Amino acid sequence: MANIKSKQKAILSNEKANARNSAIKSAVRTAIKKARKAAELKDPKTAELQAKAHHEIDKAVSKGVLHANNGARKASRLDAFIAKNNN
Repeated sequence: MANIKSKQKAILSNEKANARNSAIKSAVRTAIKKARKAAELKDPKTAELQAKAHHEIDKAVSKGVLHANNGARKASRLDAFIAKNNN
């Protein structure tokens, strides 16, 4: 642990932010996995899960956890995967 008070506070706030960001990233990955699995199984809830995944991605981008281009790429690849598996 650092000796300087401001650095001690910075370490604690960084740990909290890291935990928050990890939770958001995990939610994005989980939502994408669920949507992809539903598309593979031709589940009727695919569109609903796809919308949920888009919502999680957009939320992560708006909070600054993901870069805008990273979020756009994830959404685009998910859409392409679902479109390919709907045929």
